[in-house]
Amino acid sequence: MTAERILAVARGELGVTESPAGSNRVKYNTAYYRREVSGSAYPWCCAFLWWVFRQAGAAELFFGGSQTAYCPALLDFHKKQRVTDYRPGDIIFFNFNGRGNAAHVGLCESWDGRCITTIDGNTGTGNEANGGAVMRRTRDKKYIVGAYRPAYKEEDTDLTQEQFEAMLTAWLLRQAAQPASSWSRMAEAKAAGITDGTRPGSFATREEVATMIMAAR
Repeated sequence: MTAERILAVARGELGVTESPAGSNRVKYNTAYYRREVSGSAYPWCCAFLWWVFRQAGAAELFFGGSQTAYCPALLDFHKKQRVTDYRPGDIIFFNFNGRGNAAHVGLCESWDGRCITTIDGNTGTGNEANGGAVMRRTRDKKYIVGAYRPAYKEEDTDLTQEQFEAMLTAWLLRQAAQPASSWSRMAEAKAAGITDGTRPGSFATREEVATMIMAAR
């Protein structure tokens, strides 16, 4: 499972709100508790992420395949895997009151070194941690109290054989249209960052070929 696939599921939920407002009655809680619930005892930012990973078929990446709707428990479970170099797909914990405990959680979409953009459940413009909607929010790093990175696969490892062969064919056709190769072509490829120039006469692995094709785009 890749981070992008998890994010795709989360993006598909943008705009979902609890009904009625302030009730915590929302489909993520219904799935989590296996019944319809409402009331202040059922905040759902954590339940939303549990639902997202479950919908994507990657429940084991969220809480070891188990359930929790409690942000501190989720952070503590992954305490050995906390990160600060935030990347898309990371689970980000917030506190908006200047405290150190995890009071809210979201899914990282982007990070610029100062502000982080996440997709959250139960947030809003009027109440960051209990706003009743699935929204994309951008916040200052000062509100972050922790983060962890699920054990995603790299995007390139998910290439199907058909996709790989199509990429390879396209690359070979482009190469065939070029003038006859020589050592100068190797120098150009090295300068372009497509290869490091080593082993010029040896065979390349599938992974190496895919890497070179992606670099040549």
